[in-house]
Amino acid sequence: MMNNILLIDMDVQNWTYIIVGLTFALYIGIAIWSRADSTREFYIAGGGVSPIANGMATAADWMSAASFIGMAGIISFAGYDGAVYLMGWTGGYVLLALLLAPYLRKFGKYTVPDFIGDRYYSNTARTVAVICTLLVSFTYVAGQMRGVGIVFSRFLEVDINTGVIIGMIIVLFYAVLGGMKGITYTQVAQYCVLIFAFMVPAIFISIQMTGNPIPQIGFGSQLADGSGTYLLDKLDGLSTELGFHEYTSGSKSVQDVFFITLALMVGTAGLPHVIVRFFTVKRVRDARKSAGIALLLIAILYTTAPAVAVFARTNMIETVSNTPYSEVPPWFKKWETTGLIKFNDKNEDNIIQYVADPNKNELIVDRDIMVLANPEIAKLPNWVIALVAAGGLAAALSTAAGLLLVISSSVSHDLIKKVYNPKISERGELIAARISAVGAVCVAGYFGINPPDFVAAVVALAFGLAAASFFPAIVLGIFYKRMNKEGAITGMVVGILLMMYYIVKYKFGWLDETLPGEEEWWFGISPEGFGSIAMMVNFLVAILVMRFSPKPPSEVQDIVEYIRIPKGAKKPVEH
Repeated sequence: MMNNILLIDMDVQNWTYIIVGLTFALYIGIAIWSRADSTREFYIAGGGVSPIANGMATAADWMSAASFIGMAGIISFAGYDGAVYLMGWTGGYVLLALLLAPYLRKFGKYTVPDFIGDRYYSNTARTVAVICTLLVSFTYVAGQMRGVGIVFSRFLEVDINTGVIIGMIIVLFYAVLGGMKGITYTQVAQYCVLIFAFMVPAIFISIQMTGNPIPQIGFGSQLADGSGTYLLDKLDGLSTELGFHEYTSGSKSVQDVFFITLALMVGTAGLPHVIVRFFTVKRVRDARKSAGIALLLIAILYTTAPAVAVFARTNMIETVSNTPYSEVPPWFKKWETTGLIKFNDKNEDNIIQYVADPNKNELIVDRDIMVLANPEIAKLPNWVIALVAAGGLAAALSTAAGLLLVISSSVSHDLIKKVYNPKISERGELIAARISAVGAVCVAGYFGINPPDFVAAVVALAFGLAAASFFPAIVLGIFYKRMNKEGAITGMVVGILLMMYYIVKYKFGWLDETLPGEEEWWFGISPEGFGSIAMMVNFLVAILVMRFSPKPPSEVQDIVEYIRIPKGAKKPVEH
């Protein structure tokens, strides 16, 4: 009996050690069991993954720290405007599954640069694609390592930098040892962990606030206090009282919402670490099946995220706004030690003034803590709080591992094997892949320690880079036989450089003494949405250059024709 009481009363840190420790042991055990012994196993898991397993792995690979931690966090602060992330990322996955995945699987290569190098019959095109892959992947992985650091800093009570280093060691172990084979089956386990960790507190809080156990319905329901007030109406009132715009109304311009959504959609369809997942199944039919399964599994989290955002925002405002600092709950003090929530008593009255006016606001909240702090704010059991920590780590590590594999395979297979040393042995290539993975982990750790922004924004920039570089080259490579290497290379170079210029100028202000304001954005489009413009420029430049350069070889045009024709169909007779 005493042992049971002790187990129930354990603090969050002990529960975190237990739950995170068990999940890490599971991931490492799977990596040892599924060790890659060949380059085919290291790059594409041997090409024999079942559609169900690949669907779960794809969902985990796709639902990164940006989805688990960042998306609900950004929606909780942006309200209606945050819907662009839901629309863009979900719509983009549909675009990828229907438009690109089956054809890329039929082409049958290991990586996106491999496809581009062979489709555009050029090692120059391959090298440009590798550079774009590294830029996209390192930008994306920075957000994941940042998420890992945030989780560790709070729940294991270490600083963020130490948390990033711990995450680097874990990812290094199972990514380097197991390759895609180890990562695939680890991601199956990580999906189960992250979706359970996301849904359990959401269900608890939905019942607590509205009496409805289904979060997707709960956040649009009346409060359980019998007042007859709808939860969203209450949040609107709380927001306007503090000077913020109504939660359910938007402040972004229509064109910016459109371009951000488009950039996220086409960026999704060009992400190399997601595309490579469709090379791991046996048949084209399996690629379609796994895409459909992944979409259903992703929808569970994506339809719940807006509810989590509303629950977290409402509870946070009610808990800390106009509260004497001496009376703040324990969770506030614990998160304060991480530096992710700060109280600056400007008028020295010891009362937290949380308002929209930056001159009067005394509370700074990092939006990336909202999902992780949500169970604590709602006073849920300690084991639920620890479970959310394990889920956040699962989401960040699953995507980080997929990105690191893409980075290492781009260096070892696409650069070393295909460009610089075609005669390298399979064993030598496998060693090069593992060494590349080690180097990639170190660089990723640096970006995790020195992130350019909060998790969701960093990831949004990665999508913009993918949209600006890969999407036109892949789409034209599949659907336009006439597209040649000159057009594709020029388009990718112009697109990625234009996007990088815009990010550097308007996101970081590196080209100016001060960061330019929104009024200076081109066409009123934010850096997160400018990938759409860069993509259009890529398409335009590629087609123009193609018009004034030689046609691709006939054998390349035949390959394009082949990957577009369904199995068993007769080739149309040309007149």
